Amino acid sequence: MTPLRARLGREIFRRVAGPDGPKARERIHGTPGPRWFDADSEIVRVHADASMFIGGIRAVLLQTMHPAAMKAVADHSGYQGDMWGRLARTSQFLAVTTFGTIDHAEQAIRAVRSIHERVTGTMPDGTPYAASDPHLLAWVHAAEVDSFLLAHQTYGARPLDVAGCDAYVAQAALVAGKLGVLDPPTTVAELRAVLDAFRPELRATEEARGAVRFLILHPELPVAARPAYAVLMAAGVALMPRWTRRPLRLPWLPVSERTVVKALGTLATGTIRWAMSSGVDEAHELRATATAPAPA
Repeated sequence: MTPLRARLGREIFRRVAGPDGPKARERIHGTPGPRWFDADSEIVRVHADASMFIGGIRAVLLQTMHPAAMKAVADHSGYQGDMWGRLARTSQFLAVTTFGTIDHAEQAIRAVRSIHERVTGTMPDGTPYAASDPHLLAWVHAAEVDSFLLAHQTYGARPLDVAGCDAYVAQAALVAGKLGVLDPPTTVAELRAVLDAFRPELRATEEARGAVRFLILHPELPVAARPAYAVLMAAGVALMPRWTRRPLRLPWLPVSERTVVKALGTLATGTIRWAMSSGVDEAHELRATATAPAPA
């Protein structure tokens, strides 16, 4: 089974990390220097788990509910023509800020902030928007952290306890603050309060429904890989709040979601975890070597 495992792991990694993934992984894990987070920290535990595949889908779906965030994506993102390229850039940013050296993490943050400064436009009612707006950044951050944590608690290999969940939110806040989020939440209770405060602003636009429809129906994958993608998508949809389902034209099937979808999602994340574990072990070895003290 080893050749099959290695091949499957490579294919998954190539799709998520892009063609430069191996080089980026070696740079992220193999460069010596201090990191923001220890290898046993909660953010490393969450972001290294296969549940992030489902959490990422849920985050994208939830983020579409903010009209300004969705307008910025529709006007400036190439998600319809380069969905996997956009995913690779996002996954590399998460990887370098979670696992990389502080120098590399800060370089990545400066690059993203520079891009955000150029993403501006106007809403249909004439209201201006900017990706660098701290309020808009706060929504994107809260939707991501809530999605990653929920997916980990549902499908992760080692769910966090209550204190661990708060620690994860606090660690994610460090990166959010450097990206421009003002006073990001540092506990689960604060995260819930932020999400609740955004509710009056949230609605599903035609652009949001179009983006969701595209993500579901046009994965740009080989036919053989589409059933697995459909399972991950179904699991991501099943984690969406009930109040988002009708506006985004998403199904709400509570019994099936608790049984069939949960079982298939568990199987899918378990398979991904198994396939990619050799690569993860290799990355951990690289990191351990990179952070070990130099010989006297």
